[in-house]
Amino acid sequence: MRRRDFISLFGGAAVAWPLAAAAQQSVNSKRLAIFSPSEPSADLHEHTDSKKYRAFFAELRRLGWIEGHNLKVESYGREQNASGPEALATEIVRSNPDVIHVVGPGAVIFKKLTSRIPIVVITSDPVKQGLAESLAHPGGNFTGASIDAGLSIHGKRIALLRELVPTMSKLGCLALRFGWNGPSAGAFRTAAETAGLPLAVSLVEFGASEADYRAAIESISREGANAVMVVDSPETHQKGTLIAKLVGEAKLPAIFTNVEPVEAGGLMAYSFDLIELHKRAANNIDAILRGAKPGDIPIYQVTNFELSINLKTAKQLGLSVPPALVASADKVIE
Repeated sequence: MRRRDFISLFGGAAVAWPLAAAAQQSVNSKRLAIFSPSEPSADLHEHTDSKKYRAFFAELRRLGWIEGHNLKVESYGREQNASGPEALATEIVRSNPDVIHVVGPGAVIFKKLTSRIPIVVITSDPVKQGLAESLAHPGGNFTGASIDAGLSIHGKRIALLRELVPTMSKLGCLALRFGWNGPSAGAFRTAAETAGLPLAVSLVEFGASEADYRAAIESISREGANAVMVVDSPETHQKGTLIAKLVGEAKLPAIFTNVEPVEAGGLMAYSFDLIELHKRAANNIDAILRGAKPGDIPIYQVTNFELSINLKTAKQLGLSVPPALVASADKVIE
């Protein structure tokens, strides 16, 4: 073979090889749809400022799934939610991804839309929502994690808040309107009733503005609440720093379900580990993409919670923090 012919042949192979590899990659690539309509779409990708999603994608990468290589990620966040979560969920199901990851109370929408596409959720009680037969044996097309530890977790948060605010006589409740009639909210109302506390409830929509949150907190204050519980949802997680600022301005002690608002000036939190939950979701997704049936994958029940207290905020609110409560805290902010 002449040298010129060899170079020509090699050059052609060099061009053809990456094209073939790209074609093979396209054939083998899997599609993951992420539904979190209160969070910005930019957070639902590997290169994000969100700690929990960085952990999620790092775990997927560790397991061999790399966004842009063998995994196509289709994010459905706040920007796609203009027509409401039901329309957004319908769009996702029509696109027929290999697996859907649902964060928050929207899981029940998908129950009505598909019994075929595997769905990995982080939600409140999936059994009460009709998504699974049991946590150990889900049985359908749903698996994931339950963040609802039942009536006891709401009662525990109320008791902790009362320990810091012994004069609490009416409990403000800031929650996402979508999902307020779900099992987790029902357990919260029961816990408040058991504690003998009337509620001042104010609900916000997906993607609520600062003005909306300010109005909601002012409403709680007008109704005579002297403490606030922020009910868990991706929306209230996303706006946690803003809520901490606004309840501080309103001079209302508040308990949160994640630690970031406490780091930003909120009073206290009794929280589960969102990073751990997102890593578990990544492992569920990996198992499904490798052929496991979601109905055979047990749903994880959150059991570990951490107490965080901001002593500076307590002092600003004129609250005396019992030494025993400080000693029991996992995180104390001076």
